[in-house]
Amino acid sequence: MSSDIFNVQNKVVVITGGLGQLGRQFSLALLDRGAKVTVFDVQVDEQTIADRFGKRHSDDNLFFLPVDIANRDSLVNGFNKVIARWGAPHALINNAALDSPPNSPTEENGPFESYPENSWDKVMEVNVKGAFLCCQVVGGKMAEAGRGSIINICSTYGIVSPDQRIYGYRNRDGKSFFKPAAYSASKSALLNLTRYLATYWADKNVRVNTLSFGGVSNNQDEEFTKGYCARVPLGRMAREDEYNGAVIFLTSDASSYMTGSNLVIDGGWTAW
Repeated sequence: MSSDIFNVQNKVVVITGGLGQLGRQFSLALLDRGAKVTVFDVQVDEQTIADRFGKRHSDDNLFFLPVDIANRDSLVNGFNKVIARWGAPHALINNAALDSPPNSPTEENGPFESYPENSWDKVMEVNVKGAFLCCQVVGGKMAEAGRGSIINICSTYGIVSPDQRIYGYRNRDGKSFFKPAAYSASKSALLNLTRYLATYWADKNVRVNTLSFGGVSNNQDEEFTKGYCARVPLGRMAREDEYNGAVIFLTSDASSYMTGSNLVIDGGWTAW
């Protein structure tokens, strides 16, 4: 038995949205430390896998499954394949999410009063319903096994309101631009789902925590990046690998007495 409290060797981990920017990072970080990683993503094809994971895509401890987390049948069918291959998982990372980035269509980033109802529904379906279903299906199996860790990926925008001033440069053409409410509301919902399940499954030894992240550098336009970084005490956006340590911590026994908590990693954004 390893004396390393951060050991994740042979732990079975399910990551939703695992082909995305952060999902890929979490997958590789866990894989590098000997975990058995299953990636759920709505579209899984060989070319995307090869592009995102390179030579690592054929690793025996990496399993890709096309799963729509907002569809229970799709989720159950995919999860049954995980059970057949590796048994009950040790961790679930609810990472999949929809957002409206600064380059979204005008109607997605207009005034709150005219924000499309359909857009609200799509965000809630993935960010809230999807996480809810994953907790039911995957978390429920961990509760049956009497152990596990659920990590809900949140955002500073789930804790505080977006600072609309950093998007002000988008208003120069006479069109109103606002970071929409749906993403913030969906991430706030995860915070209390975390607290609910942390107490609900405490006697089953399933820990449930939230990770609230700040913005990640991803080739955003220069004006947005400048405005965002001016708002961060550390003066920059996060690198895509800077959240991996927190994921390892919450997956491992190093966090064995931590549940119902929200770990904020945002360069100091919420300190101001």
